[in-house]
Amino acid sequence: MATLRTIKRRIASVRSTQQITKAMKMVAAAKLRKAQNQLLSTRPYAHELEEVLGHIAGRMKRDQHPLLEARRIKRICYVVISADRGLCGSFNANISRRALQEVAANKELQPAVVTIGSKGYDYLRRRDVSILSNQVDVFNTLDFAQAQRIADQLAGWYTAKKFDQIMVIYNEFKNAVSQKIVVEQLLPIVPLMPEASKFPVGYIFEPNPERILQEICPLNLHVQLWRILLESSASEHGARMTAMGTASDNAADMIKELVLYYNKARQAAITKELTEIIGGAEALKG
Repeated sequence: MATLRTIKRRIASVRSTQQITKAMKMVAAAKLRKAQNQLLSTRPYAHELEEVLGHIAGRMKRDQHPLLEARRIKRICYVVISADRGLCGSFNANISRRALQEVAANKELQPAVVTIGSKGYDYLRRRDVSILSNQVDVFNTLDFAQAQRIADQLAGWYTAKKFDQIMVIYNEFKNAVSQKIVVEQLLPIVPLMPEASKFPVGYIFEPNPERILQEICPLNLHVQLWRILLESSASEHGARMTAMGTASDNAADMIKELVLYYNKARQAAITKELTEIIGGAEALKG
């Protein structure tokens, strides 16, 4: 009977875990819907802003704004975006491994690393990667002001020529079960040149393109980083929802196996008791 009690405790333990994973899946699904709605409304704006910047930048020299100025790359900075929490499958491990590969492949450029999210920070720090800055709890209260603050810090480093190129490594959201790791240049800004059209659009800029360029370059940096943070946030929630769904399904399968094993053990115990009773009765008759 001790074995039966052990199996019952095991079943209760797995059921308790299943309740937790189901709840986490539901929470992740709700957060995913919110993040996905924000992302889908931000993507078109970010794309159009890049196109407008491309129209303006195409009319003048690249050095008209310090954030557009490209120079020989002597030192590079990687912004690695992960999550602050786990239980989201391979989401954090994949992005951290990719960051480690990028750093190792560009040692001659004296790579520095800025991490957004504690999981990436912990992974890289354990592998002796020098971390210049770590931003935590960004995704708990994610808003545009946080993207502005981080973008302004990066822009300050770039304009001060602390780095000659700033790259960002993040998960691009495809759908709830699919994310793609992207390594994207953040600075210097590379204007999106408008596609050639049969009916080209002529823009009239007021007060003048130079003045607008001074305003639109930092705005574009803010918006692109905001989009990237939303991509990562939606990817994280999608990965967690999928991971917790898989964990719940696995728990259900385990419960079925344990219940079957329990029933077999109980049947064997009853059979043994009956055999002993019958054997005792036969002995008394003899």
